[in-house]
Amino acid sequence: MNVDGKIAIVTGAGQGIGRTIALSLAERGASVVVADINMDLAGAVAVEVEALRCSAMPWKVNVASLKDCEDLMKAVIDRFGKIDILVNNAGITRDMVLLRMKEEQWDDVISVNLKGTFNCTKTAIRYMFRQKSGCIINIASVTGAMGNPGQANYSASKAGIMGFTKAVAREYAEYGITVNAVAPGFIATAMTDAIPQKDRDLLIAQIPAKRLGTPEDVAAVVCFLASNLASYITGQVIHTNGGLYM
Repeated sequence: MNVDGKIAIVTGAGQGIGRTIALSLAERGASVVVADINMDLAGAVAVEVEALRCSAMPWKVNVASLKDCEDLMKAVIDRFGKIDILVNNAGITRDMVLLRMKEEQWDDVISVNLKGTFNCTKTAIRYMFRQKSGCIINIASVTGAMGNPGQANYSASKAGIMGFTKAVAREYAEYGITVNAVAPGFIATAMTDAIPQKDRDLLIAQIPAKRLGTPEDVAAVVCFLASNLASYITGQVIHTNGGLYM
């Protein structure tokens, strides 16, 4: 799963799954643009990437802003001359049951998760189209396929990403651009660490693999899709959930 010499952009790379994806790509030889709305976090991850003897470029971006995304892509082209890999990982949650969900909670999640994926893809694919090559990997979620109480906004955004992935894959396959999605299940992160142990045990009981996933489980699939081994795979949603959804 070598990506040596490739230029990768990872959004939401300042922490969690995004950070692990950025480091995993660097471990396999990619130069990584660490894009995040929190520049301090992005800078810290960039230092970790450079410790792996790969080039790193921290960049502050609000993916909900089309102009921010245009500025990001132009900066990457100015420095590296190309964009090989885009990982649309940036995402937020604003959980609430539907009757109590405020309009801004819906709008915020759709703006970052779904519109953010649109913004980054639209601005990056312009350069990939000229190159006649590129790889886009969108981070979806098991909730986009099966739903989750209290997450109507999040589930809708991730289901939208799945449909978006397939449409864009069909549009650009003939130009050497692959577009796929990875849909993680329940992953061990700071968010799941905060769940009371009793509730976490009930959650794990629903998973046939009887464990939470790890950020490394997700990053491994991303690295595969970003490599030449996956050059004939496009328009797919790879579920990474221990059997929770089949």
